Amino acid sequence: MATISVRIDQELVDSARKAALSEFRTVQGQLEFWAKVGRAALDNPDLPVSFVAETLQSMAEPRELATPFVPRSKKAK
Repeated sequence: MATISVRIDQELVDSARKAALSEFRTVQGQLEFWAKVGRAALDNPDLPVSFVAETLQSMAEPRELATPFVPRSKKAK
């Protein structure tokens, strides 16, 4: 992937740095994630932004770490 340099407001970078620590991402990774969430939210205005963000996070999760879906009707009582 090619990279480029861009100017970003220092306040946004500082916010990304704080969020990146709690999300175990780099600052660059956090800014990229926010950009992807924003683009997906604009492409899907009927969906809540939190749903868009959680969906993108789950898509990035390695399959071997994913929790299999178990329908409620199949769970033991």
